[in-house]
Amino acid sequence: MLNYIIRRLLLLIPIAIGVSIAVFLMIHFIPGDPAKIMLGERANKEAIESLQEEMGLNDPLYVQYFRFAGKIVKGDLGRSIMSKNQVTEELKERYPATIELSVFAILISIIIGIPAGIISATKRYSFFDYFSMSGALVGVSMPIFWLGLMAIWLFAFKLGWFPPSSRLDATIQLTSITNFNIIDSLLTKNWLAFRNTLWHLVLPGISLGTIPMAIIARMTRSSMLEVMGKDYIKTAYAKGLKEKVVIYKHALRNALIPIITVIGLQFGTLLGGAVMTETIFSWPGVGKYSFDAIMARDFPVVQGTILILSVTFVLVNLIVDLLYGMVDPKIHYS
Repeated sequence: MLNYIIRRLLLLIPIAIGVSIAVFLMIHFIPGDPAKIMLGERANKEAIESLQEEMGLNDPLYVQYFRFAGKIVKGDLGRSIMSKNQVTEELKERYPATIELSVFAILISIIIGIPAGIISATKRYSFFDYFSMSGALVGVSMPIFWLGLMAIWLFAFKLGWFPPSSRLDATIQLTSITNFNIIDSLLTKNWLAFRNTLWHLVLPGISLGTIPMAIIARMTRSSMLEVMGKDYIKTAYAKGLKEKVVIYKHALRNALIPIITVIGLQFGTLLGGAVMTETIFSWPGVGKYSFDAIMARDFPVVQGTILILSVTFVLVNLIVDLLYGMVDPKIHYS
């Protein structure tokens, strides 16, 4: 397995190169002059041309790309046009916020989606089956922005149960170590910050996790129904094994491969699709950061966020592949 992991990690190199080329070309073909954006629309032609020369924008594309790639290797993703800060430093602050929100959302999806799918499959055509699958259909069709706004209106403003925005109350102090609020609060034993962080995660986490929850529930039901029609399941029942043993030890274990695949894909989707949720809930993550950068044509930020999210998605796929082997011993890595 170690050799397999090493080979998969080495695959990150050509993938990163391919993504960097694609992002570099995409940014350069988008209308807009970085020099003009930095200086403003009222800048004179001489100043713009001088800055273009200073930034190397007049060099051939291949020269600009190799200069760009060389900086990436050194961990330098450039400097934001709008804030003038290093993109790497800004991503260090915002990337953990997106990961924290995405992990919380996918955990909610798994905790609710898988049991709902299992019960629907084992109690096929029951009231619960119709109710849960109807709810899943609504969940898949639900616009995230509408769900987020309704959640804020009802649970934050009307009932006052949860905070409407941000990661942590301004009155609570938390020593930043990893920039993951959950981890930092545990490391510093700041239980007030820990509870407050969880409280802030609830509304955006449920809003972001609703669609994955519905998809996971439907996939679990479908996969379980397929497995439960197999002969070895009927044999297990014929041997007099308890229903829980048959369902969880035999049926679910063999149904997990497609479920794990869907979970991995949904988590990758959450990373790239958190823009709307982060914007609605003023969540200081990569999604909102990249959206603001696109609106402002902040090219270095757009390039940096796409690269980071692409590498993360590949790592998630690697974890999913490793989970296959843990679930099904028949799978061998070669």
